[in-house]
Amino acid sequence: MPKLIHALDNWGSDAFSLSLKAEIKKIRPGILPLDKGTMQGGMVDDSDLSVTVINFSEEADTIRARVGVFFTEIVGGCSCGDDPLAVNAYCELQVIINKQTADAEFSAVPG
Repeated sequence: MPKLIHALDNWGSDAFSLSLKAEIKKIRPGILPLDKGTMQGGMVDDSDLSVTVINFSEEADTIRARVGVFFTEIVGGCSCGDDPLAVNAYCELQVIINKQTADAEFSAVPG
């Protein structure tokens, strides 16, 4: 489970959104559920993410944030000259950060 230590450290300050985006971009490939954002049945290339913070709130033990993640979907098998094809993709995720441990859970937001 990823830890978002800097985002938690910056909770309540103007630096929270920047820290959250930076830490999400550094998460090891394959961890985020970005496959829910693929539209053409392709594979996720999460080596170069762009993250935007949509909203966030605080609960007793957690911080919840909704983020938009732009990534690349690799679509193969069309037997075209430019196969495989790289297309832009987008997925919204809910992030739940445990305020005691900085453990972060990610889930795709249906869209």
